[in-house]
Amino acid sequence: MPELNPFRWAARFADWFEQRGVYVPGEDNHTIDPWRDFGWLIAVWVVAVGGIILFFALAT
Repeated sequence: MPELNPFRWAARFADWFEQRGVYVPGEDNHTIDPWRDFGWLIAVWVVAVGGIILFFALAT
C-alpha cells in the first residue's frame, strides 16, 4: 500500500516542473518559458491555493 504523505506529493509535483527544464542564471538569450523559468513559483502557488481551499473547507 503506498504511503500517503502530502509532502512527498508536493515534492513530486515540484520535481515534475523541474524535469521540464529550469532557468539557468546567466542564460539570457532564450525566450521566456513560464514552465521553465517559473516552475517552482507555479508549484508553490498551486500548493498554497490548495492549502487555503482545504483550510476553508475544514473551517466550515
